[in-house]
Amino acid sequence: MDYYILPCVCVGVILFLIIIQVIMHSEHPVRSAFFSLLPGLAALLCINLLSTYTAVSVPVSPMSLAVSSVLGIPGVTALLIIQRIL
Repeated sequence: MDYYILPCVCVGVILFLIIIQVIMHSEHPVRSAFFSLLPGLAALLCINLLSTYTAVSVPVSPMSLAVSSVLGIPGVTALLIIQRIL
């Protein structure tokens, strides 16, 4: 199972750097960062609210909040995939 951790971390770092580059090259970086943050947190909230019906949940921790707010919906999807693999 340790073989999956390194590729997941590498992909996460690459996505983080791409998002930071896109945000910094936009005309309004604060607004762009804010609108990138909202969908990820909303997806994390929806997954946890619907966990009683779907039996799929992501524990809310500082790490999951950081991943979902920085990476957005792809970050939440990555959290679900990583949880399923591990």
